[in-house]
Amino acid sequence: MTVEFAVAVASDTESWKHVKRAEELGFHAGWFYDTQLLNPDVFICMALAAANTSKIRLGTGVLIPSNRIEPVTANALATLNKLAPGRIDFGVGTGFTGRRTMGLKAIPLARMKTYVQRVQSMLLGETVDWDFEGHDRKIRFLNPELGLINIEDEIALHISAFGPKSRQLVADLEAGWVNFGSNQDSLLRDLATMQNTWETAGNDVGTLHNTLFFLGAVLNGSDSENKQKLLSQAGPGTAVMFHNMLDDATPIPINLPASISATLDEYRRLHAAYEPADAKYLSNHRGHLMFLREEEKALITPEFVQATSLSGTEDELVDRLRQLADAGYHQLVVQLVNGHESALEEWADIFEKI
Repeated sequence: MTVEFAVAVASDTESWKHVKRAEELGFHAGWFYDTQLLNPDVFICMALAAANTSKIRLGTGVLIPSNRIEPVTANALATLNKLAPGRIDFGVGTGFTGRRTMGLKAIPLARMKTYVQRVQSMLLGETVDWDFEGHDRKIRFLNPELGLINIEDEIALHISAFGPKSRQLVADLEAGWVNFGSNQDSLLRDLATMQNTWETAGNDVGTLHNTLFFLGAVLNGSDSENKQKLLSQAGPGTAVMFHNMLDDATPIPINLPASISATLDEYRRLHAAYEPADAKYLSNHRGHLMFLREEEKALITPEFVQATSLSGTEDELVDRLRQLADAGYHQLVVQLVNGHESALEEWADIFEKI
């Protein structure tokens, strides 16, 4: 399978412009974050992109089931499919940022599986059994023949999956697999595990579509310029690692590396002072994948960011991405940080060399 290149953006009413530019540069897809307390609505932003592009695929990267009931999600996807026929991707996960910003844990996998199956069935024009508000009901699109929505062109399913049970769900539903990260060894191990899970489920490994999301910076300037690029373009991804560990819902790994442990201790000190005391998540996730908060800038160094992101010189990045593509990652997705979307041009140059 030919490697595809894509971009992920923090949903914004202006983000269609960056996705349109990605289309002009030959990118395969544009993905939009579903983080309702940090960004504008994902479907409104995707609709703007759908209306202003003609080739590039558009996907939810990734949608959180609990935030919209199944008929609403199915309708939104079918509406986008009317605007951009055959170019819509349904990316979905159990919920990280979009739920953590409300103080909630991820939803159970079984709940997500049922949700996904219902949405997919509706998009096939089927009647769906739906339990809601304490009652079992049947629902379906009532007049798709009017052409107001599009359920004729396929909407591909992609599932964000990090653990063995979620990867099994990817295989069971024969969905595309979405991974996030930057550590080369871990990414290659993850891929091998997913491929094994896929084959064990009786699927042809050649039919598995793997998508990798990553943050990084192309280090092609002076030392001071490179350090600033690391902090602004990749630093928010490094900060997310600590946002995750500080949540009450997340167990802290044992035997952390000394550098991470020391930084985590400083984060804990800041976290202890966040107000209100019963909703520290409101401060913990502010700026998530968008910017480094002022108090974080003293904790996260450019060197630390480079070690925890997919950053490097042009030659280094081409080499790393080639390894990932050769191993079987089919789509490489650079996550652009809000306000630094011009980095798209640099990443386009990198992708052209892979």
